[in-house]
Amino acid sequence: MYLQHSDRLRAAHPTLVAGVLYAEGVGGAPRVDLPLADLRDEARKRLTGGSEAGLPQIQAWRRAFTRMGLAPTRYRCAAESLLRRLRTAGDLPAVHPLVDLGNALSVAYAIPVGIFDADLIGDGLVVRHARGDERYLTFGGAEEHPDPDEVVFADDQGRAHARRWTNRQSGWSAVRDDTTRILIVVEALHDRADRDVPALLDDLTDALQRGWGAGSRTAVLTAARPRFEV
Repeated sequence: MYLQHSDRLRAAHPTLVAGVLYAEGVGGAPRVDLPLADLRDEARKRLTGGSEAGLPQIQAWRRAFTRMGLAPTRYRCAAESLLRRLRTAGDLPAVHPLVDLGNALSVAYAIPVGIFDADLIGDGLVVRHARGDERYLTFGGAEEHPDPDEVVFADDQGRAHARRWTNRQSGWSAVRDDTTRILIVVEALHDRADRDVPALLDDLTDALQRGWGAGSRTAVLTAARPRFEV
């Protein structure tokens, strides 16, 4: 099991800080209540002075999407979409305990958090520019092909587990009721990313331990150490 960012992607986005977490034994409901409400309240505090578009974390992703040729108001990173939902609807929908935890941490830190069922991603994932022949599965069950040079999370079977980098995950490896092993990817581009990403990983590790009694393996990836492997 591995996660790696391609050299080309890192060269194009040199401020990227990526955190990775692998955990087992996270099936079923958590044994204690998780601090989801507190995390969402932290996000609401961030939004007191304006919309999510003004946050430095989100501005950094908007600049990255613009460099990739994507209109940032049409294609938003996952954290921006969640913050927008929280601001306009007042709360986030309950999906699955692990997804709810990831979403709450994502809005609290304004950083995209991707959670993959580790049993459904083959031997691992490379975050890279697409060739255009990869297969992407929507949550509605339709198959798509990413555009050439679009950033995807690709496995060794030619499947794309996310499109437009942090914009949209795939149905291939979404967390399910029978999920027990997970790979979590946290990515940021803003100035404080080298501090915020490790802090988010620490909060994830603590929540998984308290909620499921699960031990975690984590790493912060850099250009010198671009690969996480279990």
